Amino acid sequence: MSSALTLNSLPLFPLGTVLFPGGLLPLRVFEVRYLDMIGKCHKAGAPFGVVALSQGGEVRVPGGTEAFATVGTLATIAGLDTPQPGLMVIRAQGEQRFRITSSEQLKHGLWVANVERMAADMAVAVPDDLKSTAQALERLIQSLQQKSQDWGQMPVNGPLHLNDCGWVANRWCELLPLPLQLKQRLMELDNPLVRLELVGDVLARTGIAG
Repeated sequence: MSSALTLNSLPLFPLGTVLFPGGLLPLRVFEVRYLDMIGKCHKAGAPFGVVALSQGGEVRVPGGTEAFATVGTLATIAGLDTPQPGLMVIRAQGEQRFRITSSEQLKHGLWVANVERMAADMAVAVPDDLKSTAQALERLIQSLQQKSQDWGQMPVNGPLHLNDCGWVANRWCELLPLPLQLKQRLMELDNPLVRLELVGDVLARTGIAG
């Protein structure tokens, strides 16, 4: 495995959510282990890894156990603000997926891992039978834009790729109230067309897109 595809001692941020490539993640950071980590990543322009919790909470509890998925997403810091001491408000962006090969928890509670980057989704055009999912997403984004007035606060990042299966599927996975385990399974799928087909089934069942 080429060193370009591996990262050693990647700091992890286990969360009760799934970050998708191309997605946006607003975070309020107040735990010491993460304030230090985010500060260092921001200064170095380095990524951290977002992994979905399978056991434990986002805030560390003495004697508590944390467990998390072995597939996560690299996150880069797109914006950082410190409104008061001991609090960082950041806007992170999802980049490439990765698979954990080994991990350890440092004495102050931060998890670090050796990871292998996973291949990005292939560019696959949205087929005719799934065009309704892209059209419904476009309508939703337009509605959110009208309400928000501030693209920087939008839950979807531009530019829009409404004819790309992976992009459309990922944005729906972020916007729909799906169970965490289902979001994780969808994120891990290698085939973006299959991911969009599964999302299309959910949309059809809820009447959002037929």
